[in-house]
Amino acid sequence: MKQKRQPMRKCSGCSQMKEKRELIRVVRAPEKRDELQNIVSGGEISLDLTGKKPGRGAYLCKSPQCFEMAKKARRFERAFSCKIPDEVYEQMRQELEEGTKEES
Repeated sequence: MKQKRQPMRKCSGCSQMKEKRELIRVVRAPEKRDELQNIVSGGEISLDLTGKKPGRGAYLCKSPQCFEMAKKARRFERAFSCKIPDEVYEQMRQELEEGTKEES
């Protein structure tokens, strides 16, 4: 039987191409609008450990070094076309540490 090809993605930190299942997805949720087209909610940036959340995604290795490189080079801000506050980076760092501990 023919083996299924795994999709490849580029890490935002180290810029290496890896299999999608080896990386963690960082997602920016889509904006929700009311009937007057005013933005009600959305645009939140978080880690998507399941890979199922809707929205624009960027990928990251599971190492803290890659996270720091991506933060320093502002690669998430470039990928999502928005300014990301330091609180969001701290929350993502904590989620990354917790997510990697659960796998070990």
